Amino acid sequence: MISRTTIDQVFETARVEEVIGDFVQLKKSGSNYKGLSPFTDERTPSFMVSPVKQIWKDFSSGKGGNAVAFLMEHEHFTYPEAIKYLAKKYNIEIEETEQTAEQKLEADKRESLYLVNEFARDYFKTTLKDSQQGKAVAMTYFKERGFSLETIEKFQLGYNDDRWDGFTREALKQGYQMSFLEETGLTIVKGDRQFDRFRSRVIFPIHSMSGRVLGFGGRTLSTDKQLAKYLNSLESEVYHKSKILYGINFAKQGIAKEDNCYLVEGYTDVIQMHQRGLTNVVASSGTALTPEQIRLVNRLTKNMTLLFDGDDAGIRASLRGVDLILEQGMNVRICTFPQGEDPDSFARNNSLDALLDYLAANTTDFINFKASLLAKDAADNPIKKSETVRDMVQSIAKIPDHIKQEVYLKECARIMDISQEVLFSTLAQILRKNRNDAQRTPEVSAPRLDVIQKPKTEPKVDVQHSLERKIIELLLLYGGFEQEFVETVIESDESGTLGHKSVLQSALVYQKIYLDLQEDEIEFTHPEFQDLFYRIIEAYHQNPELKIDGFLQDLPHELSAQVTHILMDEEKHQLHQWDRKLIFVKEKKEGVAQIVAETILNLRRHLVTKKIDELSVQFKEASSTEHSEETLQAVTDYIGLKKVLSEKLNRVL
Repeated sequence: MISRTTIDQVFETARVEEVIGDFVQLKKSGSNYKGLSPFTDERTPSFMVSPVKQIWKDFSSGKGGNAVAFLMEHEHFTYPEAIKYLAKKYNIEIEETEQTAEQKLEADKRESLYLVNEFARDYFKTTLKDSQQGKAVAMTYFKERGFSLETIEKFQLGYNDDRWDGFTREALKQGYQMSFLEETGLTIVKGDRQFDRFRSRVIFPIHSMSGRVLGFGGRTLSTDKQLAKYLNSLESEVYHKSKILYGINFAKQGIAKEDNCYLVEGYTDVIQMHQRGLTNVVASSGTALTPEQIRLVNRLTKNMTLLFDGDDAGIRASLRGVDLILEQGMNVRICTFPQGEDPDSFARNNSLDALLDYLAANTTDFINFKASLLAKDAADNPIKKSETVRDMVQSIAKIPDHIKQEVYLKECARIMDISQEVLFSTLAQILRKNRNDAQRTPEVSAPRLDVIQKPKTEPKVDVQHSLERKIIELLLLYGGFEQEFVETVIESDESGTLGHKSVLQSALVYQKIYLDLQEDEIEFTHPEFQDLFYRIIEAYHQNPELKIDGFLQDLPHELSAQVTHILMDEEKHQLHQWDRKLIFVKEKKEGVAQIVAETILNLRRHLVTKKIDELSVQFKEASSTEHSEETLQAVTDYIGLKKVLSEKLNRVL
């Protein structure tokens, strides 16, 4: 187990905005950062990160927490894995204590699949470097591709020799279960026989955005045409080919820094580009581009550049991905390499400056590229030209931004020498058809007349839950603030007559709330708030300058999540950019004392109202006159108290 000292150091060092910034493109928004949700498919930001509080909240999915919670949600890490990831990121040495047998057994299936993949990666790396076949065959291949030893190590490239079950036997010997070897696709089982899936292949490990090994791509070095050139891991709980981009873990920082992502087709394209110094490059690994893959990039940048070789057939097939990119609200540009060249060969044969100059000179907007490509087919054929124009307008219809649509339509009209009015009319037809298709629903059978439909009723608001939650929010946000509160003091005049007057008294917010609730003997009715209340008060007693990130660290997961939701709801208005609409939201800290006083008075008034309702029921059910009079007097007294509280709140009964 990881020592408490290491965990504390990780929490003290890690910055939530830096950790999440590796996975999501964040933009400054006041004192916070915002971005697109990495958990849902959205086009307007609902994801908020607070550097001050060191927490985040995704308002579209409801998830939230600290840096560790993000890694557990996004990367599906266990708690120890998240701590180890952060320790590695911030160069913190990990102190571990010995695990018990029971703790070792707690590793779940998903973690077991990761561990099997990590063992396989290490096995393939060792085979490449140390075995005779690895050095003579695989290492020669990599060197012929121009890969340096540093690049081979960086991308964790490997090799599996030509033995039928060399890897499988070693994995079983090391204690890995056959069920996990089979599920990851590393081992093929046929009856009582077992084979290595990647036998006699060079290996390309495929990583998640955080660097975990999800699966493998294996390239055969054999000239046997009956063998598939490339093999990939089987789909599993951790490996989904359509949701992965090769090289994303190495490219994420470059993509965010350059605000652009280059998309290529193969593993070697990515590796060669990175080795040349162009690090914002990923590959779709030979699959047709998918919305899930595009969303991976969309978290880091709005700009994607597709790099194609000179093969026209390949380009036309890949153009289908352009519409998917446009649908995600991204900007897409395209660059083709000279005939006979691909990103791998061009990067290998040219310097970084020459590569960058070529990309700058030959990258064009998708509409110009598509027009020039499709116009070749159209030539002087009016029918084909009309089909080309419609194809281009259909792509423009995918763009969610209306301003961009208009700009592209005008450009299309110029390139294709056709009137803008016709194109706008065509666009309107396509959009109308798309809306109609989306709204078309299956026919629903008529409701039975003999079934009485009960009217839907809105759920009742739990007033006490809201007030108790509000008190927790005030304690978390302003508990250590010193404020001046209006207090009622009883005094006597010269004649001895008692009276009361209002005076200002200074107190810390947490002290004011605690003493007022103790005075009225008010207990929280919701267990999670009761637990949080005493934990917060105790924390403030120990240190009035409560640090939220340290406080969250010591909370159980359920309470930590509750605290995150409460705190980040305070920041939600920043997502709406009210200031751009000349609506300026007043910060609550400008009137903390008033909010605290009103919240406590509202809670008192609510509890008094509940007591009046309870006594009214008792009065109706009272069997004796004596009890009826006592109950009636109590009701009268509480009504008087409620009137006083309402007057303090300046409310009408």
